[in-house]
Amino acid sequence: MIIDSHCHLTYEPMVLALKKTIKRANNDGVKYLLTISTEDKSYPNILKIVNEHKCVYGTYGIHPHEAKHHKNLNTSDIINKLNKNKKIIGVGETGLDFFYNHSEKSDQIGLFKEHIQASQLTGKPLIVHTRAAEDQTLEILKEAKKKKDFKLLIHCFTGSKKFALDLLELGAYISASGVITFKKSEDLVNTFKEIPINRILVETDSPYLSPVPLRGKSNEPSHIIHTVQFLSKLKNTSFDELSNVTSKNFFNLFGNFS
Repeated sequence: MIIDSHCHLTYEPMVLALKKTIKRANNDGVKYLLTISTEDKSYPNILKIVNEHKCVYGTYGIHPHEAKHHKNLNTSDIINKLNKNKKIIGVGETGLDFFYNHSEKSDQIGLFKEHIQASQLTGKPLIVHTRAAEDQTLEILKEAKKKKDFKLLIHCFTGSKKFALDLLELGAYISASGVITFKKSEDLVNTFKEIPINRILVETDSPYLSPVPLRGKSNEPSHIIHTVQFLSKLKNTSFDELSNVTSKNFFNLFGNFS
């Protein structure tokens, strides 16, 4: 069993052929999919998808790119959205992206902290996007953890080894995407060698970041098998064992609904 811990089923082209997309994933051993919220206006579609597809679960949150459009969103608003459906099991994706800076840093930081508080109050795991903001992300997470603990997942990790080790110290789980299969990802590969297998999840981030040998094509949950295959070799274990361990890690984080 494989779990795609991060995909965007509301995005094209997957949303245009959703039943077929999910069926292909199921046929390749992907038993569960977590479809991720990035903006408020698409949330009704996430609720519709999780209601119509037994194997799909969802989250609520605002991507840092979209922070400028959600300046008034607060912790109570986020919690109200999370409570719309029992299949909404995570907070995010949220975080900081200072690489593109599509939203002002101050807006990103403020909204990130609102999501953290929602995670602390509900017990639902926080799903973090971080790019070109390692120091700031770590500082905010550390300060928040001092006040009240919360479950933490860093999605599509592409950061430094030091950052990964610091996150592990905070109790974070770290998710591998198709990026790890890319030829220029040698540093990332070396980092994942150091991450304990019991703290790793797998994801597609589809429709983005399709793994080798499908790089350049639109990604979808069924493509996760290539990332799992790569990681199993990296961790010197079998495909089935890597699949089972990462699924167990997912359930440890989000709860067991299998």
